[in-house]
Amino acid sequence: MASDHTRSAILAAAERLYADRGFGDVTLRDIVAEAGVNLAAVNYHFGSKDELIAELFVTRSVQTNRERLRELKAAEEQGGGRAPIEVILRALVGPTLRGCLGPETQRSTAARFMIRASIESVPPIRRIKNREIDHLRKFAAAMRRALPERSDVDIYWGLNFALAMAHHTIRESERLTKLSEGKCDLDDVEDVVARVVSVATMALTAGRTETKARALARDAR
Repeated sequence: MASDHTRSAILAAAERLYADRGFGDVTLRDIVAEAGVNLAAVNYHFGSKDELIAELFVTRSVQTNRERLRELKAAEEQGGGRAPIEVILRALVGPTLRGCLGPETQRSTAARFMIRASIESVPPIRRIKNREIDHLRKFAAAMRRALPERSDVDIYWGLNFALAMAHHTIRESERLTKLSEGKCDLDDVEDVVARVVSVATMALTAGRTETKARALARDAR
């Protein structure tokens, strides 16, 4: 039990420090001082700073991914095995946006940690993102069922753009608020979700018109 308490204290201290100061400015010595443990305890439980960051990110990501898949499963069950594309996209981006935006959520340590993880590119988080994609394949399959006329390439690009819009909105929420002089209300999270879903849906369901840029790129090959 004492060992479990020490491990939990290290994780909580690390998450607070990373959320407040970022990944580059926090050392293992900062973490042990915050947690009230010794450096040997960090090495025993995690082995390295990268492994500690990875465990924190995995813990938070698992929660988000479970919520995504729960919403997707409910949507497809309601639709008899096939959900509308906008409902699928809402399940994809909604949990991420709700987990990081909003006046109450943004103050939580977990939300601030995940915002840091979205802003700062660090190797352990990049490795996890590139490795843990099975849940995204389930979304791609659902999108294929919703839009059977679309190619796999279109589906993957559409999924990628939806995720990119969500993460960019999280990263740049303060700048957007200043740019719009408060007209874009980032505290209205459901409106943010609806806007991301709307744009992603339009991109996936619009007629296939080849732009001049794509034609030029094709001709250049």
